[in-house]
Order: sequence, then structure tokens, then C-alpha cells
Amino acid sequence: MDDRPSRIPASLPALRAAAREAGFVMSCEERTGGLLALLAAARPGGRILELGTGAGEGTAWLLSGMDAAARLVTVELDGTVQKTAREHLGTDPRVTFVAADGGEWLQGYDGEPFDLVFADTWPGKFTHLDRALELVAPCGMYLIDDLFPQPGWPDGHGASVERLLADLEGREDFRCVRMGWASGLLMAVRSSHVRDRSTPG
Repeated sequence: MDDRPSRIPASLPALRAAAREAGFVMSCEERTGGLLALLAAARPGGRILELGTGAGEGTAWLLSGMDAAARLVTVELDGTVQKTAREHLGTDPRVTFVAADGGEWLQGYDGEPFDLVFADTWPGKFTHLDRALELVAPCGMYLIDDLFPQPGWPDGHGASVERLLADLEGREDFRCVRMGWASGLLMAVRSSHVRDRSTPG
């Protein structure tokens, strides 16, 4: 069975071409993109956070699933890379682009929680994990990708991935499922009753 998405965002071919021209090779995998669109569609009027805009392919998938009332904040450290996304998607009023260090943005954010958090960069995944999870609303979803070995991984990163997975799966306030598919995913859903992890009982 061909598991590639049957529909792709209209902006995706142009984004892919621009990413290739810029030498950017870390764009969202197509099957992951299809899942992002599905999860966004499941949250009408939802608040969505993407950590790691890149060249905007994941952003395009999210927007393709969102309804008119949903809102997306997407954060990227490299403003030059994010410029591609801004040029192709910036006229969409549902998305807010932030050029900033993801960890610093997470620490400084004081707004409402998010119904879906997609962590596609180190902050919110390998660093600042607790803060990213704090921003997931009750019954909200948290998704990470690139858990299979990737070209360019630093020495010892495989052990960091295993520690991350163990941490997430050990949390009582989230239910997690690993998906041995696409680039290697984990999806977590926050309990409807959110309790501080430090609270006994």
C-alpha cells in the first residue's frame, strides 16, 4: 500500500524548489506532513505551535489542515531559512512567524496553551522539553519526528534519543505512542486532568 499523502498543499512544490535551491535538506518528511494536516484538521479553531519552521514545508502541511479560525505560531532560529516560508505563506492571516531562538522563545512565552505542539528542532525536544510540554493544553497533542538515525547526528545522539523517549513515556500526565514510520515519530496526548509532576499521590 502506498502510504504517501494523496493530497499535498498547493504551496509545497514551490517550497521544495526553494529549499533545494537554498541547500536546505531538513524539511518535513511527506508522510509526517500528511499526519500534521490530519492532526490540525482535528482541532477546529485550534491553537498550534511549530518549533522549527525551516523552509516552511511543515508549516504548509499544518495550514492545509487548519480551519479558518485556527491559529499557528511557528518559530525558527535561522531567519534566512525562514524567509522562504514567509515569502510563500506569509499572506495567510492564520500564521505568525517568529524568528528567534526556540528555547528563549519557550521560556519567555506567557500566552495561552496550545492544542498541538510540533517540535521539529532541538528546543522543545532535546532541550526545554518540560517547558514545551507545559504549553500543551489538556487533551492537547505533542508530536516529534526524526527519531530514526539521521545523517549528521553528532556522536552519542542515539543515546539522547533513547533518554528522550524514556522520559516522555515515563510521564503520568501524557499518554505516548511510538510510530516506526516516516522519519520515526512519537505522539503524546496530555491528560484531561493536568497535575504538577512534583505533586505526590
